Amino acid sequence: MSDITQQVEQFQHAFDEIRTEIGRVIVGNKEIVEGALICLFMGGHALLEGVPGLGKTLLVRTLAETVRLKFNRIQFTPDLMPADITGTTILSETPDGKREFRFQPGPVFANVLLADEINRATPKTQSALLEAMQERSVTVGGVVHKLEEPFLVLATQNPIEMEGTYPLPEAQLDRFLFKLLVYPPNFEELSAIVDRTTGEKTETVRPVLDGPTILQWRQLARAVPIAPNVQEFALRLILGTHPTNDEAPRMVKQFVRFGSSPRGAQALILASKIRALTKGRYNVAIEDIVEIAKPALRHRILLNFEGQAEGIVTDSIIEELIAHTQEALKISVGV
Repeated sequence: MSDITQQVEQFQHAFDEIRTEIGRVIVGNKEIVEGALICLFMGGHALLEGVPGLGKTLLVRTLAETVRLKFNRIQFTPDLMPADITGTTILSETPDGKREFRFQPGPVFANVLLADEINRATPKTQSALLEAMQERSVTVGGVVHKLEEPFLVLATQNPIEMEGTYPLPEAQLDRFLFKLLVYPPNFEELSAIVDRTTGEKTETVRPVLDGPTILQWRQLARAVPIAPNVQEFALRLILGTHPTNDEAPRMVKQFVRFGSSPRGAQALILASKIRALTKGRYNVAIEDIVEIAKPALRHRILLNFEGQAEGIVTDSIIEELIAHTQEALKISVGV
């Protein structure tokens, strides 16, 4: 067995083990769990959208427990200030009686950070977190403080109650690797949730990985090769999201105002490399791109007025875009 094959098998085993441990506490939501883990292993961040009470907070806390990472939660409110996230410089007294300014780190100094209801804070406060997401550091009092890797932000927002909120601008949404939609449970899942949460026994998880190991897996993931025809498929998907592109499908030209930025292409390819490893492959396949397309692109496609008025869902546009691109490139794939 070659060294690469062995590493792929080890990664697949570790990924499945984490997913199994999270499944001991979290019922259903397999796509959400897998999406959050892909973001963790790829160094990206995820935006979780769903109504309250669906277990988003529990999912993030459980994820942190399974990988021995420090977890913090920030409840976003309109009166939250940037310093409440990044930390601030305080005047403290030393043991010898002298006074000095000392940096007091904020809750952003964690490995896994839950930004609960991020759209309830003002844009100024949102930008403080988004800067940390992008730069992996915060600047307070002219001093740059690096964040410890791995650093994962899982932000949540409620799609229903929008009064008094500050929706994230498209440029800031683009900083999230994935947008994951959390749906209500079906009957079987709801029954399992009730059984687990109303009985005497409480499920717990055991740590599976640690931070340094996750960073090693990131290096393996970036080395996963992608064939030119697979990369071409991904890039044509990105170009097809732009209504000004002659090869864009009908729905894009009719309902889309702006398409994906190059970050969308990066998200597609990087996340597809992780998915390939979870399937035991050391190469990216078309099916990986297809599976990753919705979470990677749904927040990067901006509808025009007609699309909003018609109630068009971006996932429907992505589905047509995938079918249109497969037909144009004479590709058939079963996922």
